[in-house]
Amino acid sequence: MTMESRFGRERGFTLIELLIVTVIFGIVLTGALGFMTVQHQAFFKGADQLMTLQNLRYAYQTLEIDLTTLGSNVPEGQPAMVLAGDDVIAFTGDYTSNLVNDVSAVYIDPDAPNGLVQAPRVTINIPNSSFAWPDTVYQAPGGTPSMAELIIYFFEPDLTTERTDDYVLRRQVNDGAPEVLARNLLKLGSMPFFRYFGKRTYTSQSSELDSIPDGDLPLFHSVVLHGSATDTANSARGDSIRAVRVSFRSTNGRPGAAEWFADVSRIIDLPSAGFGIKMTCGDEPILGSPLNLQVVTPDGTPMVRLDWLPATDESVGEKDVIRYVLYRRDVPNSGDWGDPFLSIPAGAAGYTYDDATVEVGNTYQYAHAAQDCTPSLSPLSQTQQITVG
Repeated sequence: MTMESRFGRERGFTLIELLIVTVIFGIVLTGALGFMTVQHQAFFKGADQLMTLQNLRYAYQTLEIDLTTLGSNVPEGQPAMVLAGDDVIAFTGDYTSNLVNDVSAVYIDPDAPNGLVQAPRVTINIPNSSFAWPDTVYQAPGGTPSMAELIIYFFEPDLTTERTDDYVLRRQVNDGAPEVLARNLLKLGSMPFFRYFGKRTYTSQSSELDSIPDGDLPLFHSVVLHGSATDTANSARGDSIRAVRVSFRSTNGRPGAAEWFADVSRIIDLPSAGFGIKMTCGDEPILGSPLNLQVVTPDGTPMVRLDWLPATDESVGEKDVIRYVLYRRDVPNSGDWGDPFLSIPAGAAGYTYDDATVEVGNTYQYAHAAQDCTPSLSPLSQTQQITVG
């Protein structure tokens, strides 16, 4: 058989057959690519939704963990709920300690700086408000510094995006720099970020939670010393808060139909709210500070100005002075002093009070005493008398 005859009997693909195969291959490839595109879109959509949900969960769970520490290991006299606002909450609790043998703190972090593991001793302007934490030294029983730090959560508009309705959630401890916890957060309809519920006790001694009207916010503990004689009215309203409703929405931040949301609106109980560590007081307080008197006329009307320095036991010793009481009686008067006519909470660098209830021509005698948490009074200061001329 010749070479020519052998190759002449073999046939290749015709042009029509090649075209048919190409068309079929194109159809199969198009379907495969379409399937892969759908899977690719579904994967990224699922990842987008998961990221949005995780953003929501992280923001909420961090709030839940921290808020439940409100009031933990807070000594008597230090407020637990400092500020309750619709977009900011500031509270105290012994969240972190850098002492490995500290049994009172919720968490132990040996690397935490000292300034972030105890009550602050500097004035702190609270975000989203016109209020400030006072420059006050709160003491735990035994005269040691309070280990309950100030924790602040606040929502503020996110200026890093083109949107005008999204927020960033920040967390601040004492006077430290606020850290970003979550972005791409929105308000949930018309609901505020924070809503509060206070404890009400009825005559039957049963108790339940009542919502605090949004219009009453913010509630700020303006009196420095919690539980003092002047810690009443609006300053004390935050002390009754026992639960917080947290409401917000997380978004993936994409425009139009590509945007996806996850919502949360839950009540967080505050199990340690309303409890305080009682001071163990020993001896009666040492006053160690004279009472100074002078007649002043700041508005043209004579009045008696009383001023004195902190008692010895307020800054050293037992450090358990919680207030000062003032006494006044007419001269001549051989009777006892009777009840104090005024109580001033401790916690200041110096004290001044203008008695505007005096009458011109009369002579008065004044004295003061320090009171600790037993409560015990120091001996009265040396009496002073003054004539209003």
